Amino acid sequence: MDINYELYKVFYYVAKTLSFSEASKKLFISQSAVSQSIKALEKKLDQTLFIRSTKRVKMTPEGEILFKHIEPAINLIIRGENQIMDAKALNGGQLRIGASDTICRYYLVPYLKEFHEHFPNVHIKVTNATSARCVDLLENELVDLIVTNSPNPRMNAIHNVRKVREFHDVFIANDNFSHLKNKRLELAELLSYPILMLDKVSLTSEFLHSLFQQHQLDLVPEIELSSNDLLIDLARIGLGIAFIPDFCLPEKESDLFIIRTREILPSRQIVVGYNNKVPLSEAAQYFIDILV
Repeated sequence: MDINYELYKVFYYVAKTLSFSEASKKLFISQSAVSQSIKALEKKLDQTLFIRSTKRVKMTPEGEILFKHIEPAINLIIRGENQIMDAKALNGGQLRIGASDTICRYYLVPYLKEFHEHFPNVHIKVTNATSARCVDLLENELVDLIVTNSPNPRMNAIHNVRKVREFHDVFIANDNFSHLKNKRLELAELLSYPILMLDKVSLTSEFLHSLFQQHQLDLVPEIELSSNDLLIDLARIGLGIAFIPDFCLPEKESDLFIIRTREILPSRQIVVGYNNKVPLSEAAQYFIDILV
């Protein structure tokens, strides 16, 4: 079907903003031209793509299906244009990274600093998301690269994955649990204490639940949160034993100690993943190189 790219471009901005007037501003054309383009596209496809009313615009189910395909295509084109404009010069442009809050705060900061010092004119955009959601961002070309925990089943679909570093998860507590210092507890013994951990949408939660299940144990946490920062804070005030990646624990931490277990906890990795659909920009390649 021979459909002008400009019609899909107009469709993309209307679907993105759910507003004909906002789309016209982003495209620098009149609202009437936007409306006519959508009508032309609907006629060619023989489908209604938007439900129009005086107050708002809403996509039809057919419009939502089309948007799922058009969005990554438009982003791919925009990315290609940006790479051509910024190729080699690096007098501007953007580095788009997908990573969790934990990895950003506790691991990426010094690397972001080094990158900025090397390429001061390249804008850094970090999108915080769960490890699973980061894969979606990469597959939809919304980021140039992702930095995530591994193992991550969703990463199986990503062809280019490189190991950044290995880490271990640890149980931490304050002096309310001082009787556990210098002891090695079995996982079963830990169940008698309040466990603080990340919520079920995280890979870390999946990892810990799986670990207990492998020993025929049913883990029921006392508190589930979405932030390792909060887990550390709650462990500091003695609300329980928190489970966190070891790189989150400050080197000179005096209020908390690590509880050792008899069972050896498997190590995990921080990895960087990137797509092979579009060549990496010089900026993205540099950032990966300093990570690994």
